[in-house]
Amino acid sequence: MKRKLSLFLIIAVMTIFAAACGSTSGKKSNGSESKGDTLTIKHQLGETPVKKNPQKVVVFDMGTLDSLDKLGLSDTVAGVPQQNVPAYLEKYKDAKYKNVGGLKEPDFEAINEIQPDLIIISGRQQDSYDKFAEIAPTIFMGIDSKKYMDSFKQNVNTLGEIFGKEAQVKEELSTIDKEIASLKEKADASNAKALITLTSGGKVTAYGPASRFGLIHDEFGVKSAADDIEADPVHGQNISMEFINEKNPDILYVVDRDAAVGEGNNAKKVIENSLVKKTNAYKNGKIVYLDPGYWYLSGGGLESVAEMVKEAAKGLE
Repeated sequence: MKRKLSLFLIIAVMTIFAAACGSTSGKKSNGSESKGDTLTIKHQLGETPVKKNPQKVVVFDMGTLDSLDKLGLSDTVAGVPQQNVPAYLEKYKDAKYKNVGGLKEPDFEAINEIQPDLIIISGRQQDSYDKFAEIAPTIFMGIDSKKYMDSFKQNVNTLGEIFGKEAQVKEELSTIDKEIASLKEKADASNAKALITLTSGGKVTAYGPASRFGLIHDEFGVKSAADDIEADPVHGQNISMEFINEKNPDILYVVDRDAAVGEGNNAKKVIENSLVKKTNAYKNGKIVYLDPGYWYLSGGGLESVAEMVKEAAKGLE
């Protein structure tokens, strides 16, 4: 009887202990692990312990800046590369936010002066990850073009966990999912085929599925007018006006890089020439000039993705 009682007490103590441990830590489905007031964020460049609700954040990824702004967290932003901030986020050029260099040339001295609680970077800064990490906890929040929405959702869910904004993130993502579902229905019902292009310095590049702008095909369901575009996810394929004429897209999406980097609005001058004017896209008024702030500078943000869905939908109206 004593043995049975002792065994029962041991099991009971172990059960209580296990329950107590489970209440203080737990793994999250999006690649993070929490323990008390600290999250361990697993990202492309490593694992980083991050304290919840950081007060001073340096943000190099414009999509993340977009999401922080949408979530009402502008007061946590301490520094940004101000020269590269898109027009709709221009308030972050104010002197209250410290300028921390360029997207490819960070000012590490300025960052160190801030003494940030957290630094958030993406693809253009990944080679300098170790330098950032010497200053403060640093996490990578880039977008994987081959699984755009998955990586976008993981990023914003991580922000939700860090700042205690899980409920708002869930609501925002639900709205975006509904808009995408509506766009997919229109795309499925349409025979229209689209070509995605970017203009820069008078030259034109094309992007297909699984590319930087390929979510138009992959996630939104718009059919592609060209299945033979070389799969360079970032830089696309250099093309001629003859290429556009030959593919004869029903919809022509255009991103103006010059406008994005402050070198003028040149896309229309480049695109609307005699060869392109022979395409269905031109004849039917379906050349859609996409906002370069959303598409080139800050893709992967809660606001930018919502607006990207709306802009892509214009081609099917």
